[in-house]
Amino acid sequence: MRKKFKVKKRFKIKYLFYIFLIYISFVYTFYFSIQKISDNNNKKFINLILSGGNTHLLSNYKVTKIVNETVKLFTNIDLTKPLTVINQSIFKNKNSENIIKENHGDDYSNLEELKKISFYIEDPNKIDEDSPKVYLYNTHQLENYKNDGLEIYNITPNVLMASYILKEKLNKLGIPTIVEDTNITNFLQINNWDYASSYKASRLLLLDKKSKYDSLKYFIDIHRDSANKTATKVTIDGKDYAKVMFVIGLEHDNYKENIEVTTKLNKIIKDKYPTLSRGIYKKEGKGVDGIYNQDISKNTILIEIGGVDNNITEVFNTLEVLSKAICELIGDNNE
Repeated sequence: MRKKFKVKKRFKIKYLFYIFLIYISFVYTFYFSIQKISDNNNKKFINLILSGGNTHLLSNYKVTKIVNETVKLFTNIDLTKPLTVINQSIFKNKNSENIIKENHGDDYSNLEELKKISFYIEDPNKIDEDSPKVYLYNTHQLENYKNDGLEIYNITPNVLMASYILKEKLNKLGIPTIVEDTNITNFLQINNWDYASSYKASRLLLLDKKSKYDSLKYFIDIHRDSANKTATKVTIDGKDYAKVMFVIGLEHDNYKENIEVTTKLNKIIKDKYPTLSRGIYKKEGKGVDGIYNQDISKNTILIEIGGVDNNITEVFNTLEVLSKAICELIGDNNE
């Protein structure tokens, strides 16, 4: 009887082992295949949050959730948190430590390393505006946001994604807006420029758009800060937001005009959401750009939206506020 019981027990263990292997095979196949369509996923994701207003809609991927829970049960690996996979020595490679470090810093002198943690995203809703009023661009296009819970879908929120979302919101408010969708990383590499030349690259693209569209009045460069979440997140009426901060370079003749328009926009935001803005940061001296292309127009504005630890939901909520504030600014200036 005992021998029969042992055989039965072995059979059950063997059966469970095979089920586990089938699940693991499915998950790994899904995981790697989805990595190959990152741009498509990012574009779909932008439309998803624009249509639904929140990233929790990703719960529609129910098969993945079921598989993940099963894998967690057997291995303590959470496929929505890649670090648990790395810690279990699965998918581990010689570059993994560098990638993790880069994810929480702004030392992007190595463009190849940068491209491992953030991707260029094509505009999912590209349209030709005949007379745009606002030009959105990202000098540091690949500055990334936190992507917890989105990694398995290979969605990589960054400031370029934020620009596309803001563009859609401004257009809906009746402010014709375009986004600079040239791949600046490739642009730098083609010209054999390093990351420090990013402002030189964005300047050329800005001047090109300015000459192409006489209608352009506002030029907004969107970044995110390297500060942690204690400095860049705020909860207002139960809703989480990524704080904004404005940067002005003082090393050109027209900086006072930049201060004037930026102060107006900052005031509009603070009047309605007093704790959302971190204020205006004026920069000059050694180790900074000091101009930030703001000499091109009095209405060139540099906005840092959130930081490295903010998620896209918090950024999305802030973009809703910012779009209305920009609309009010343009209305107040009769432009």
